Amino acid sequence: MQPSLRETKNPEGRTPRELFTIEHKKLLHSGEKWMKNTANSCMVVATLIATEVFSAGFTVPSGNNEKTGIPLRLIETLFHIFAISDAIALSSSSISILIFLSILTSGYTEMDFKRSLPLKLMVGLWALFISIIAMMITFSSTFFLVYHDRSNSIPTVTFMFVSVPITLFVILQYPLLRDILYTTYRSRFLSTLAK
Repeated sequence: MQPSLRETKNPEGRTPRELFTIEHKKLLHSGEKWMKNTANSCMVVATLIATEVFSAGFTVPSGNNEKTGIPLRLIETLFHIFAISDAIALSSSSISILIFLSILTSGYTEMDFKRSLPLKLMVGLWALFISIIAMMITFSSTFFLVYHDRSNSIPTVTFMFVSVPITLFVILQYPLLRDILYTTYRSRFLSTLAK
């Protein structure tokens, strides 16, 4: 739309912006429904991850000293990896839950779909991705702590299987993230609308 025609009214007395809003009302409602379903599904996954890594933080691999309560393998590097990755998984899944909750409680106006909602969805998906990676690292480090003395093949096979969900998440969610990034931040049409 040429800038000089933005405020021009048609025979019914509507500007191009008002006409666009009226004609795309169904699209706005279907976008709201899709965004709510996506946020709800992702929030369920993030909640499951938060629940699991929260309980993993109190179920220390190899147990605690009965007299002091200090974890038996506290000085091992793998235990530090376990503790750090568990904390990262818990915080990133909590961030993801909060972001998806903010999407669910959004007003879903036309302007929300322009920048706010896509940004929240991208950040929420990245936080969910980080929590999945950290959860898998927590699981792997626990497995290594428990089984590294008994067999070298068990931790290696476990690590191979742990990488499958991470890779799948990237492959399955990459097209969505790419499309959101492109339509929100790279599209010339949308960037000219903002001016």
